[in-house]
Amino acid sequence: MSTETRTAAPSAGQQTALSIILAVSGAHLLNDLLQFLLPALYPLLKDTYGLSYLQIGLLTLGQQITACFLQPIFGLRGDLKPHPYSLALSLIIVTVGILGLALANSFFWLFLAAVVMGTGSALFHPEASRVSRMASGGRLGFAQSLFQVGGNLGTALGPLAAALILLPLGQSTTMWFLVLGLLGILVLTHVGRWFVEHQRQAASRPAVAIRKPALSRNRLILAFVVIGALLLSKFIYIEGLKSYYAFFLMEKFALSAEEAQIYLFLFLGAVAAGTFIGGPIGDRYGRLAVIWVSILGSLPFTLAMPYLDLYGTAAMSILTGLILSSAFSAMVVYAQELVPGKVGMIAGFVFGFAFGIGALGAAGMGALADEIGIIEVFQICAFLPVLGILTIFLPRTAELHPELKEKRA
Repeated sequence: MSTETRTAAPSAGQQTALSIILAVSGAHLLNDLLQFLLPALYPLLKDTYGLSYLQIGLLTLGQQITACFLQPIFGLRGDLKPHPYSLALSLIIVTVGILGLALANSFFWLFLAAVVMGTGSALFHPEASRVSRMASGGRLGFAQSLFQVGGNLGTALGPLAAALILLPLGQSTTMWFLVLGLLGILVLTHVGRWFVEHQRQAASRPAVAIRKPALSRNRLILAFVVIGALLLSKFIYIEGLKSYYAFFLMEKFALSAEEAQIYLFLFLGAVAAGTFIGGPIGDRYGRLAVIWVSILGSLPFTLAMPYLDLYGTAAMSILTGLILSSAFSAMVVYAQELVPGKVGMIAGFVFGFAFGIGALGAAGMGALADEIGIIEVFQICAFLPVLGILTIFLPRTAELHPELKEKRA
């Protein structure tokens, strides 16, 4: 088999390092909870500083666009030279951003805090995805799902933090969450020590060849264009709900900000559950099957949601979150299989593109909502999952792994 790089082969005794995956997942929970404090504050910030929907979208854009540009760079940097303590550094940067958010007194300072928080998150995700894969023991979908679900749980807890702490007590209470940042730094310092030891052991084992990509350049380009379109359909919709679902409920059903945050929590909790379920199912039944069902399967629920009563809307949002989120872990692992040996760069691309396109979509939704209203925006965006039909153009397993076909023959 032709090769281009070599890596250490796992020893026979190497097993899934569950404690490390759980530590990274826990840190992911803390990171994404801290990241969500900004959108959780949107109803308060809108009233306090007289922000428009467009300005709210720009805050989301400032937080996420850094990830779009920086995550692939950070991922490639880690591929070329491992940096075991980059994860701890990422939480240090996020914690500085949280301090800035607590002290901000204008749109400019809010935007700057959002950019700092996004930079820390951009460093965190590709490195954390790499460590989860290193600790997977071959259970790639399971490890990726367990890592992802921590972040989704953190995001889901954001609305509860808003309803119970931030909205009743004010923006300055964001300062209390610095304790969580410090906890995350300690956890990731421990993970960094494990990373160092893992690298030392890997260097002492025999090397095994990494296969070249099985696809032609044009086929790879088409595959990544399709993945980009699928990420667009998923993340514009989900980021739009994160930013504006509370406003949608407040406008349509006259809920208070605190009540709306509880329904947002239910949606984001369903996103967390779907993310965890999707990875192991992809390991068992194939990643393409999960991607097909996840994107297209959510379409009936997104189409129905804007036209139902409060409880029907809540039920549709839960089903949408559960189904639509199940593809992400499968998409990350699938993309990494397209280009073997570039784990960090590909993870950075997927996370970065997802965050960036979601942020651009949220800003666009905000601008459109200022013109036509938030309810009408939700009716239009309900059609996004129809892009799931593009999955038909993704390479099948036999194309990605021709060596398996040769062995069976």
